[in-house]
Amino acid sequence: MPAAELDRQSVRYLRHLAIERGLSANTVAAYRRDLAAFTGTLADRGIHESTQLDGDILRGYVAGLRDRERPLSAASVARTISAIRGFTRFLVEEGAIARDPAESLAAPKLPQRLPKALSHAQVEALLAATDGDDPVRMRDKALLELLYATGARVSEAVSLAVDDVIGVDGTPELIRVIGKGDKQRIVPVGSYARAALEAYLVRARPLLATGGRATGALFLGARGAPLSRQNAWLIIRAAAERAGIGVEVSPHSLRHSFATHLLAGGADVRVVQELLGHASVATTQLYTHVTIEGLRDVYQQAHPRAR
Repeated sequence: MPAAELDRQSVRYLRHLAIERGLSANTVAAYRRDLAAFTGTLADRGIHESTQLDGDILRGYVAGLRDRERPLSAASVARTISAIRGFTRFLVEEGAIARDPAESLAAPKLPQRLPKALSHAQVEALLAATDGDDPVRMRDKALLELLYATGARVSEAVSLAVDDVIGVDGTPELIRVIGKGDKQRIVPVGSYARAALEAYLVRARPLLATGGRATGALFLGARGAPLSRQNAWLIIRAAAERAGIGVEVSPHSLRHSFATHLLAGGADVRVVQELLGHASVATTQLYTHVTIEGLRDVYQQAHPRAR
């Protein structure tokens, strides 16, 4: 049985996102899940053609996301609306429909969530928990030091190749990071991360590489295959448990800490934006609220007439 027209258009749209707009595989996968649920629900109601879409149908679908037995969170609803809006705009641009039925589709307002950063002491404890001379611990040390030194996302770190480490006189000095949308940025590496990377590349990675096929990936698993994002997250969680820092550590914790500590130390927000690979400075400015909260706490404690 041939696929319905809406399903075919959905496949074309996802291909457009991946190839022409260069969105990350994770983003495309999220859109794929949301659109599959959307077109599947519409198919159950006898809606198979893009020309059948209108504002009432879309609003009814979104309302159903909130009213079901296990309603979606506001963030999930907002993401679904974003997927639908992008899809219907694509349909208009491709000439499949004359008017965008999602023009009046309102997304829920989301509370601004401040990123949680670790303190300097907590970061030190986390990094110290990776100390060791065996190849796996040396790899873990290099990975966590790199994440904190560069603010790279975990997915970006595990995608690094050995050739992305730019050295001067044999010492790692810079990292070439490929971010969202395949955008490249060059990030400097601090002395602690340089030492950890150099030790890993010289003493540990050759031993790990003997267990698998030849690969140019920077970070390798115990059997020589490229380290996965899931394994990297397990490494971070295990280090946090050994460190006993007493707070929940997420895959983004070191990235958030990198940005917050730079801004608290006086770095320009535009520089931090470039280092993080943010498309908009507004995203980076979220971290300035974190540092302002810290300044307010110090002020309240230290100024004799603050309370």
